[in-house]
Amino acid sequence: MARRFYVDALGFETTLDFPGALFVSAGGYHHHMAMNVWNSRGVGPRAATLGLADVAITVPGRADLDAVAERLRHRAIPLHDDGTSIRVDDPWKTRVTLTVGEASA
Repeated sequence: MARRFYVDALGFETTLDFPGALFVSAGGYHHHMAMNVWNSRGVGPRAATLGLADVAITVPGRADLDAVAERLRHRAIPLHDDGTSIRVDDPWKTRVTLTVGEASA
C-alpha cells in the first residue's frame, strides 16, 4: 500500500526496498522518507495521536503538481486542488500537502 501511494501515485523514487521497510526519495537522496511496511499491512487509519500528523512536500513547478494530480485521479484517489497546492490523504489518513515552490509560483 505504501509503495502504491508514495511511489506509484505521488511519484517518489524507491531508494531501498528492504523486507519490512521502504525508503523513497525525491530529487535523489536529498529528500527522503522511510516507511515501516511490516506493521502497516492491512491496518486501517492510524489514531490521530500516533505518528506523523501531516506531510508537506514542495514541488518545483505547476507542471509537477499537475502530473501528481493526474496520477492520483487515474487511481481514483480523492484530492483537493486549490491551484497552488494539492491535499490528499494517504492510505492511513495522514494528510499530504504538495505545494508549488515559492520561486516557481
